[in-house]
Amino acid sequence: MTKSPMTVLIVDDVHPIFMEKLQKKHIPFDYFPDIQKEEVLSIIPRYTGLVIRSKFKVDGLFIDAAPKLAFIARGGAGMDNIDEAYAVNRGITLLNAPEGNRDAVGEHMVGMLLALMNNFIRADHQVKNGKWLREENRGIELGGKTVALIGYGNNGQAMARKLSGFDVRVIVYDKYKTGFSDAYATEVSMEEVVKSADVLSLHIPLTRETHRLVNDEYLLHFRKPIFFLNGARGEIVDIPSILKALDRGKVLGAAFDVLPVEKFPALGGEPWFQPLANHDRVILSPHVAGWSVESYFKIADVLVDKVLRFIETHPIE
Repeated sequence: MTKSPMTVLIVDDVHPIFMEKLQKKHIPFDYFPDIQKEEVLSIIPRYTGLVIRSKFKVDGLFIDAAPKLAFIARGGAGMDNIDEAYAVNRGITLLNAPEGNRDAVGEHMVGMLLALMNNFIRADHQVKNGKWLREENRGIELGGKTVALIGYGNNGQAMARKLSGFDVRVIVYDKYKTGFSDAYATEVSMEEVVKSADVLSLHIPLTRETHRLVNDEYLLHFRKPIFFLNGARGEIVDIPSILKALDRGKVLGAAFDVLPVEKFPALGGEPWFQPLANHDRVILSPHVAGWSVESYFKIADVLVDKVLRFIETHPIE
């Protein structure tokens, strides 16, 4: 029997495999998937581990209320709802599970791209409403095109693998990596991306540097009209810039699984939402690219193993 003084608080919905593995190792935990932040603040002082998805922001004030906190584990890839710098400065270890949903993201974004290039959503709506418009829905083949990925972490690599059977050239720019070319993608400069891309897909985290990275000036440099995909983080993209690029033919179609503002009613109040939602060359989904039936299990399975390794190697006296 493994004894540990660590007690884990789980504040979001996670697959039961997470709790099952904690139980097998006799790690004490409390599972409150419906708890709100105010309630969490009142009990967090007694916990040494926090497991969260996207329920609320783990900011400096929250961290200050948790003097025993040794780790924060996020069920997903991005860590932008956690004040990483503050947590690390406090000596808190941050864990995530990008391996768990990378295949789901890759498949979802390829699906959105194919739907854009072949007018699936528009054609479906037209046929169901009594319109049989063949010429207006002539598709564009993916084969022979150059797909440019920005970022080559777990999600970017998964996207490249999913594209490998489509007879495309996959190029990647990653500001923080070098020497990463492989069987699925070729490392290039940003100059090569803007020169060659037929498709642009984002696979980077949200940081101060990437906030509204894709704006009028960014899009201006692309030599050819592009299909644009964002399954990373919504705040990376300035939506009005995409709308202007669509109107000018600079962007042929755009797909978003993430938006700068998410959930209603807040999303509906954004001035750019209706123009985006009503555009027949835009496809939207509600931040579900990484949330497949399979990834629900895989995220929890990957993350709990990381939590257990941390607990085993960081005994608390």
